Amino acid sequence: MSRGDITAVPDSTDVYCVDTGMYDTDEYGAVYVVDAERPALVDTGIGTNHEVIFDALDELGVTPDVILPTHVHLDHAGGAGFLAERYPDATVVVHEIGAPHLADPSRLVEGTKAAVGSQWKYYVEPKPVPEARIESLSGGETVDLGDRDLDVHHAPGHAPHQVVVHDRGDDVLFAGDAAGIYVPGLDEIRQTTPPSQFDLGQCQEDVDLIRDLAPTVVCFGHFGPWRFDDDALAGYKRTLVEWVEAVKQRRAAERDDEAVVEHFAAHAPEKLIEEWSERKARAEERLNTRGVLGYLDYRANQRDAADE
Repeated sequence: MSRGDITAVPDSTDVYCVDTGMYDTDEYGAVYVVDAERPALVDTGIGTNHEVIFDALDELGVTPDVILPTHVHLDHAGGAGFLAERYPDATVVVHEIGAPHLADPSRLVEGTKAAVGSQWKYYVEPKPVPEARIESLSGGETVDLGDRDLDVHHAPGHAPHQVVVHDRGDDVLFAGDAAGIYVPGLDEIRQTTPPSQFDLGQCQEDVDLIRDLAPTVVCFGHFGPWRFDDDALAGYKRTLVEWVEAVKQRRAAERDDEAVVEHFAAHAPEKLIEEWSERKARAEERLNTRGVLGYLDYRANQRDAADE
């Protein structure tokens, strides 16, 4: 797929994947259209490419009633305000922890700039979503789309405001970032561990949540629909542990954290460079390394507090 392409999600009824062209990279950022009695859009892209989503909805003849970011990181919720403005009757449904950041994105913007560095040039300042248009969730709810239901499960390992959404009728699960990053060209799941709230243990629990649900299809925010494979998800849990350990060991060998970050950026896998571009592959490694370093600091602080 490439920017603007639309494909039907396998084994589903009127569920579509749209490639938003995020970071000017094909097969990296997806949003999903559920053409139900009450149509829904799951995730909203980075904001910069909101016109791509508008065009896709027009092509499908869909006017969303529900806009559902899986979490409020700007690569998943940055387009929410633009979509809310264009579709004034739609309700924006999001976890309660993230809801204030859609109404006032200023802190979210500040944190994103610090996390993504030079990648900020691919973003746009998000539009606030009016508070009256936001419906908050805590997990455990069911979103009624008329002819189908979406079950909402809290999955806070990647971010405390993340949910995964299960369409039981089609047995399709919208995973956000809870199952990692799927690279279609490699048929491989890779880690996503951005700052500032990545938590290894909780991420593993989130993967087990998805394994317990065992949907027919998992729809990754990055990128695309994937046929459920329990062994592959078990392998992703191991990938997370090995990745955290690799960063921990490199930190012990380097003079400072920036050297750790640049080590992993310099050693970005060639296969990722071929799939995404050198620019995007190295930026991804920087982001994920910083997230692990923050997690290691958090764990150290917890241990220190327990010892006092």
